[in-house]
Amino acid sequence: QREFTQKKTFTSWINSILAKHSPPYVVSDLYTDIQQGHLLLDLLEVLSGQHLPREKGFITFQCRSNIENALTFLKSRSLKLINIHVADIIEGKPSIVLGLIWTIIFHFHIEELARTLACTYSQPSPDCPGAVDSSPKANRAAKKSAKIKERWKMSATKALLLWAKEQCSLHGSVSVTDFKSSWRSGLAFLAIIQTLRPGLVDLEKAKARSNKENLKEAFRIAEMELNIPRLLEPEDVDTVNPDEKSIMTYVAQFLQYSKNLPESEEDMQEKVREAVGWLAAQEKKLAKLLVETENETYYQKYKEMMSFMETFNQEKVPFLPVLSSKRCEAELSEGQQQMREEWDKVISQINEWKAKLDQMLPSPLDSIEAWLQEVERLQAEDLPDLQDPFKAMSVFREIIVIFKGLMDCFDSHLDALQSFKNEDEKNMPLVLPEKLEEMKRRLFSNIRSTNPSTFLEYHYGLCSAIANEVKLKLNIWDVKYGAKEAVESLLENW
Repeated sequence: QREFTQKKTFTSWINSILAKHSPPYVVSDLYTDIQQGHLLLDLLEVLSGQHLPREKGFITFQCRSNIENALTFLKSRSLKLINIHVADIIEGKPSIVLGLIWTIIFHFHIEELARTLACTYSQPSPDCPGAVDSSPKANRAAKKSAKIKERWKMSATKALLLWAKEQCSLHGSVSVTDFKSSWRSGLAFLAIIQTLRPGLVDLEKAKARSNKENLKEAFRIAEMELNIPRLLEPEDVDTVNPDEKSIMTYVAQFLQYSKNLPESEEDMQEKVREAVGWLAAQEKKLAKLLVETENETYYQKYKEMMSFMETFNQEKVPFLPVLSSKRCEAELSEGQQQMREEWDKVISQINEWKAKLDQMLPSPLDSIEAWLQEVERLQAEDLPDLQDPFKAMSVFREIIVIFKGLMDCFDSHLDALQSFKNEDEKNMPLVLPEKLEEMKRRLFSNIRSTNPSTFLEYHYGLCSAIANEVKLKLNIWDVKYGAKEAVESLLENW
């Protein structure tokens, strides 16, 4: 299934690139079409803007020569082509062909885009207004900025993931932690579209729809309104373990779209001034509301907060382009710096308010909410870097021990939540039904569905660690040891 999805996605991506070739070229069967070498050379010429040497014929030695020219060009750009040989491409071996195309996509498409973001993420993004802030305090962010920037240089995958998180963070509880199960509901795609083109998506309605409906809608809007080629189908993503490379290839197109958006500096500054004024008004409105509801019941306080957030999110839409705009600190105008400060103040107030309300939940909902937040905090943390598999394994083990301890409470919390009687002695509701539904949704869709991903990553890392150790030993063994006793001693040590 993974191979089938990659073939389909990569073929669509190649066709979107070769549409710019003169004359345009359309791939019908990737494994067959690549065997002549012309497809590879056409693709690399469009991506690099360079003219590459080629044989014009289709005889075997000419096809081999064309493929060799393509691989030589890739190696000249310092790309590592591990186990990719001319003979395997001529035979159209699926794993080799897909591996080669992924290398090309990652280098020419994803890494190139990620490089443009290194400066962007030298500053932390605005926090998510739809959830209690569990991230480190703002005054520690500056110390981490250099590490964040360096990490972006090292990993284009993390760069793209952080960008996706940024786009989704402006839309409440839409969380992105990977390029797998985080995209299954379709909400992440819709949130990115809403950030890039406010008004095209109704996220509240989307939360009530099925995964397939949301994915179908997201792909349709992206294709029709953003002119982003439809590389995926709903069934490719709405599965237990979606293909990471296919999703990354598709998400990168949204980043490409954001880079191509026109921006007038004068218009931007005017929007920034309007945003600063609006944020200052929200801060005052929120402070007043906190005072006015101080002596109200939990039910009434939460109702007021829901009303405020609904209005806040509606009024926020026109300001999304400036709120999500990313620049280096040195490039920020005085107005943009002020806007960031005002945004941080408002979000901090909202998170503080939500935290207090969560602590006021009637028992046992208060302990369930605290448990949910702890699990979500753990899920949101970056997974260990597998560049050092053995070090990553020890970190993974710690995460899994904590995870297992938390998940031991899953069934009891689920029973308590489902059996909770939502009325007081006067038969009045204790908690808004929307809050109960939100907690159930987080329990089922966020926690139950994503729990296995960490364990899958752990075992993937474990296999990588063993594979690395085997390679290391094989390299050591690549000499003549002579005597039988020396070999037996070597094996015993192993």
